[in-house]
Amino acid sequence: MGAGLANPAAVAVRAAPGAFPKAVRPSLSSARTRPGFLFRAYKVGDVLAALAALSGALVIVNIHELPDGIVGFLALRITLDKLLLLAGFAILWNQAFRVLQLYRRWRIGAHREDLARIATACTLGTLPTLPLVLLSASGSFTVGTVVLFWALSVPAVVGERAALRWLWSAYSAILDRRLWDVLIVGSGPRAQAMAGEVFGPGGVRGRVVGFMDTAQAVTAHGVRDRWVGRVEDLEALLMRRAVDEVLIALPIKSCYEQIQDVIHASERLGVQCTYLADVFQPSLGRMWYDHGSLHTIKVVQDDYRLLVKRGIDFLGAAIGLVLVAPVLLAAAVAIKLTSPGPVLFVQRRYGLNKRLFPMYKLRTMVTNAEALQASLEGRNEAQGPVFKIAEDPRVTRVGRWLRRTSLDELPQLWNVLRGEMSLVGPRPLPIRDVGRFDETWLMRRFSMRPGVTCLWQVTGRSDVGFNDWVALDLKYIDDWSLRLDLEILLKTIPAVLAGAGAR
Repeated sequence: MGAGLANPAAVAVRAAPGAFPKAVRPSLSSARTRPGFLFRAYKVGDVLAALAALSGALVIVNIHELPDGIVGFLALRITLDKLLLLAGFAILWNQAFRVLQLYRRWRIGAHREDLARIATACTLGTLPTLPLVLLSASGSFTVGTVVLFWALSVPAVVGERAALRWLWSAYSAILDRRLWDVLIVGSGPRAQAMAGEVFGPGGVRGRVVGFMDTAQAVTAHGVRDRWVGRVEDLEALLMRRAVDEVLIALPIKSCYEQIQDVIHASERLGVQCTYLADVFQPSLGRMWYDHGSLHTIKVVQDDYRLLVKRGIDFLGAAIGLVLVAPVLLAAAVAIKLTSPGPVLFVQRRYGLNKRLFPMYKLRTMVTNAEALQASLEGRNEAQGPVFKIAEDPRVTRVGRWLRRTSLDELPQLWNVLRGEMSLVGPRPLPIRDVGRFDETWLMRRFSMRPGVTCLWQVTGRSDVGFNDWVALDLKYIDDWSLRLDLEILLKTIPAVLAGAGAR
């Protein structure tokens, strides 16, 4: 996830000393809702729009000469030479858009598409079709076809890009309905402008959780009420509070070492941080803010594969809930018949970026199990802050079997469907365990969505010590790929059947 934040506006502005330029305002939004996936979708969509316009032009010009109308057009044979021509056309069409900088990341998602650039790119992309007029022996491809193709291609591309932006915005709204919590390091004019422009009315759908700075006394309006401490307190705050991003707005010249400390602290705790790259402020010149104006340091991978992962999670959870419904029903009946209390056990656990969510399990213990835990702390057999007992007296007779077969975890498919968990990821930890973390680096495991299964699950489970458990979680985060997810899912089945380390 080490991509810089893109600025789609890329507007030339006169930089005022100490001010956060309005030209940068949309950049954070683009970073969250316009990743490389949409960038690649534009490249494919532009070609498809061009092919649709070309087909439309050919049909309109030659419809009267085809014996069966559109049916006759669709029945035309696609030969190898035609496929090669189409492939060459697609390459040249994309190249024309690249030359006009319509595939620059800072242009993706701009509020107002540059129609002149698109029209010019379509013109350049149309020119390679002119030789086809001379090569067309039947006369079906004429200058009129080329002109009509150009006229249709401009609205086709504009409409295609608008549709892709709308689809991506709708998907983003469904995928992430919560606010983006941001901590701003700095309290001067630039930090205040950043808070107002980016997170104020009409800005990014985010929320400033507070300001930090190198000085203790802060009197600036809008900062004093949201002051959360000095930079030295950053790690302690990130340990106990959910923060999605740290924005650094300190002056680079006088606070270089402090900025370096903030970046390192954010990395250790698994929180992405963003800093401005405007090291120098011109006095007369005009600053041009493009994709290099803001840099983001991300601690986990962030690309289109996460969308694929979420899609697999959604489909897998939906199908899984249907398939295991009879098993859940039988387990619910067994729980009800053998012990008083509810069928489901709901416990608040830490998820992505340390946000609490209700995790669901089939109840395997007596109803007052959490109240009894304090009296059993002396019998804890696990290393580190977690709590495990091999022969836990709170576990019911049916619950022991459910735990051994891991059937008690099946209701977490509902958490996966809701987007609170993933099929594969670090296991979510309860409040009690996280409250006993005494090292900041342990928090990096919360930089990825928790999962139903993980490397720990297929490597011995409760037989693995806490330090090795966390090491496996961090290895998963650092080496994550869709292939690794598939391997873990395939290994989970035999691991569950073997029941190794299940308690």
